[in-house]
Amino acid sequence: MRYIIIEDEQLAAKRLRSIIEEIRPDYQFVAKFDSVESASISLPVLSYDLLFMDIQLADGLSFDIFDQIHVDKPIIFTTAYDEFALKAFKTNSVDYLLKPIAEDDLNAAIVKFEKNYKKSDPAPISDLSGLINSLQPSGKERFVVKVGEHLKTVESANIQLIYSQDKGTYLFTNEGKRFLVDYTLDSVDELLSSSHFFRISRKYIVNLNYIKDIIAFTNSRLEIVIDHFEEDQIIVARERVGEFKSWLDR
Repeated sequence: MRYIIIEDEQLAAKRLRSIIEEIRPDYQFVAKFDSVESASISLPVLSYDLLFMDIQLADGLSFDIFDQIHVDKPIIFTTAYDEFALKAFKTNSVDYLLKPIAEDDLNAAIVKFEKNYKKSDPAPISDLSGLINSLQPSGKERFVVKVGEHLKTVESANIQLIYSQDKGTYLFTNEGKRFLVDYTLDSVDELLSSSHFFRISRKYIVNLNYIKDIIAFTNSRLEIVIDHFEEDQIIVARERVGEFKSWLDR
């Protein structure tokens, strides 16, 4: 099989090629391009079977390539972001891998390519709907809160911390604001994506993206630092420390 890499990050391209050479030594590297322009010019005249394509390139999105030339070869997308997943699957996409790319994930994508595509004869992958569903955002995306006589929405991505206080449950946002919600902390824990949120104690749920620091605390516990939150110390319960570390290192 002959493959092409479209990637504007030199280290990412080098690592991707290295993994491919290790798990598929019989695959033949054809070329690497780092922009929409260079790929659009060269792809039509090259012979290849598979594309590895980053989505955000030096001069735009790789989807722009499809506006300039016809691409009918299968594609394994690689990116640091997941918001383009559904659009990616409208192309000849085999899989959609999030960076940093794990060797096992890449191998699984190549196996999928080998099972579902014949050389120079792309066919729809057998479980496209399942892949699309698996890549759609998991967990509750927003909460409706009451501010005075008004209702507003708070995006889950903007929530740094959820905590209980005086029998109420509060959302603490990246703007340093807090909002009371009509949920118990247990209910919120079930609704949010476990990829970003972790229940560190009976009182707190933290968002990985907003953890500023983690400090060793007494009795083998940990203290979490969140910007602008000064009401109390955010402590990881001792019985949750091991699981919390594993979650951070997944």
